[in-house]
Amino acid sequence: MNSENSRISDSIKISFLVENKTDNPGIIAEHGLSIYIETPERRILFDAGATDILAHNAERMGIDLAEADLAVVSHGHYDHTGGFPAFCRINERAPICIHRDAFRESYSLRDGRLHGPNDGIRWTAEEKAEIGGRLVKTDGPLWITDDICVTGSIVKEEGFVPSESFYYTDEDGNIAEDDMSHEQCLVIRQPGGLYIFSGCSHTGVISAMDTAKSLFPGEKIALLVAGMHLYSAADEVRKNVVERVAAEAPECVMPVHCTGINAICDLRSMLGDACIVATAGDSYGGC
Repeated sequence: MNSENSRISDSIKISFLVENKTDNPGIIAEHGLSIYIETPERRILFDAGATDILAHNAERMGIDLAEADLAVVSHGHYDHTGGFPAFCRINERAPICIHRDAFRESYSLRDGRLHGPNDGIRWTAEEKAEIGGRLVKTDGPLWITDDICVTGSIVKEEGFVPSESFYYTDEDGNIAEDDMSHEQCLVIRQPGGLYIFSGCSHTGVISAMDTAKSLFPGEKIALLVAGMHLYSAADEVRKNVVERVAAEAPECVMPVHCTGINAICDLRSMLGDACIVATAGDSYGGC
């Protein structure tokens, strides 16, 4: 258990099964994210990384994925969904909450043409058939309990411009920009405030926080665990986002995955010990 637990409620345990980096012996890192969250009400798998590494790491960490009650997909990209076939082989009962638009293919755009490997979900036809019956498709908010909510589509703040865009072929055969409407967060109300989990924040981490607060009026943000997708953001944009995150005065911020080293350093500089750099194999809190 990590020594920085004092900032995390005793009524929740947060374990990082997959993250881009690790300093824990026997744990494997990969480009992706997967978090196992234990509360008195539910055990939740939030994302599943890019491959079946989550299963290896969970075993090393003493976590039995068969005990998960629920899984949540933050958005339809391979580095957050690739481990779900392995999860479903271990856990035969947990429903998987995924946005209804999460199955678009996702590419970059070069010279007016789709380019590169598909960054979307890469399940095989057989895996789709096996997993399909487990899916609970969202659009708007999905309330798991009075204190646990999957947000559904995040409401973008006015004027938001993404630092990276993705494209797909629509039903009419035209190339369209993905508006990332399939991105969603997990929000858990704790005695000290809201715990927000955001996979990549393609629609903006400020948008994610605002959406969470709109679902729990009057509640403050106590913890933000987020890939903030600032690694390629312009300096001015990155600094503005960091300042606005800090202005929320959360008890703890955990920047992960696609946040980028510059943004992590900025957050650490502004927030000090309230910014925790979590890696694969780390656990916080206690339930």
